[in-house]
Amino acid sequence: MKKIAIYGKGGIGKSTTASNIAASMSTMGLKVMQIGCDPKADSTQMHTHGQEIKTVLDQLRNREKDITLENMVKKGNDGVMCVECGGPIPGTGCAGRGIITAFEELKKLGALSVYKPDVVLYDVLGDVVCGGFAMPLRADYSRNVFIVTSGEKMSLYAAANIALALEHFKGRGYAQLSGIIQNSRNIENEDKLVEKFAKENGVPVIGVIPREELITYAEGLQKTLVEAFPDSSTAKLYEDLAKKILDLSEDIEDDDM
Repeated sequence: MKKIAIYGKGGIGKSTTASNIAASMSTMGLKVMQIGCDPKADSTQMHTHGQEIKTVLDQLRNREKDITLENMVKKGNDGVMCVECGGPIPGTGCAGRGIITAFEELKKLGALSVYKPDVVLYDVLGDVVCGGFAMPLRADYSRNVFIVTSGEKMSLYAAANIALALEHFKGRGYAQLSGIIQNSRNIENEDKLVEKFAKENGVPVIGVIPREELITYAEGLQKTLVEAFPDSSTAKLYEDLAKKILDLSEDIEDDDM
């Protein structure tokens, strides 16, 4: 089993990237579970063609009598198993604490032991790396972290904070930074800026996704580009990116979550 966390600034295209990577891995015949760790609970919608799924926190908050894995895990149209942690009611509670609570519930119910995925992919908001948002950095949850960034200043700033957190946790049994994914915004010298950031952090840029109208069009269809346009050149880029992530990620025994 491979446990992988994908971090990045909100709005950078992290969930789109994570979903297309998950879809690519699924087309390779792998059993993939994508866990959305954003309180907006929209990480997995392209797998379900826009159909919302019950979040872990919604079920706990509503004290539903039948709190089961079957109600928390929905198989997407592309075969990806989808989970959304959810978040607090807007204006109340702590989103980070919500992730911790959701993870604890999934672990208690034995999610990984039951579904036995080949790959667990955490899609994590990286604007703030504290509390629950740092939870997927722990090695019992993920072993390899990949950061999605563009060459934009604020995107690189968020990426630097994530890298700093991983450096701070080094030696404490946390995950390791394994690569940078460039989700392009067509700004001046973008390739050089992202390459410089990657070099400073001692990791490679493992993929460059162009600013592509076809990606936006697929999202309008509420599908991943990999599902909607499997023969496109950009779908091939996602496939290559998924293969690189698999090659760079550690295989571990199933110790649940």
